[in-house]
Amino acid sequence: MPLLNALARFNDAHPWSHNAHFHRWILRQLPVRFDRALDVGCGSGDLARLLATRAREVQGIDSDERIIGEARASTDPGLPVTFYVADALSYDEGGRFDVITCVAVLHHLPLTETLVRFRQRLAPGGTLVIVGLTREDTRVQTLLGLVSVPLNLITGWIKNRGRKAPRPVAMTAPTRPADVPYTEFVREARRVLPGVRLRRRLFWRQTLVWKKVRADVDPGTLGSTQG
Repeated sequence: MPLLNALARFNDAHPWSHNAHFHRWILRQLPVRFDRALDVGCGSGDLARLLATRAREVQGIDSDERIIGEARASTDPGLPVTFYVADALSYDEGGRFDVITCVAVLHHLPLTETLVRFRQRLAPGGTLVIVGLTREDTRVQTLLGLVSVPLNLITGWIKNRGRKAPRPVAMTAPTRPADVPYTEFVREARRVLPGVRLRRRLFWRQTLVWKKVRADVDPGTLGSTQG
């Protein structure tokens, strides 16, 4: 359609990272200081570097070797950040983490298995923060998506000061559409992570915050409802 093509051309000329838009919000969910952090699907390392301003140690992992190279090249050697080419489900670099973040990556992974894995890797008292994408299957989601269209244009124009700009490095990682419906995401998150806080967001995103109680049991026996 001509209108959709025009919108796409405008967005391509004035790109901005929807994921980086949430980085400061993520920091507000976390303690002022913490020991170890893991950023899953770290991309070019923007969030990992922010976490390093509060953490003693940050590990960033991504399955894309090229983007990990970008992250390493863009990071001051003095920051306590290490980047690895690794799979989120099999990665095990010693000990648990006080903070785990995952931005726009969960829809690339098996939902239940990944949530269970995050719960296992989180230290007692730790915080898990996810910014995710799901398939719209509620009226609220559809409405927020429609409202996001003009806001996306305005934000791109403002952030780029009306000028054409290249895509940020963070936006060059592989992408895929979300196929898990929002209602399924909510059901599984509440089952695997009791007491989780969920919220629908603008710009086609949802957020999840979960704090692990110190007496949390091993979730390894949790079954999956996915096929």
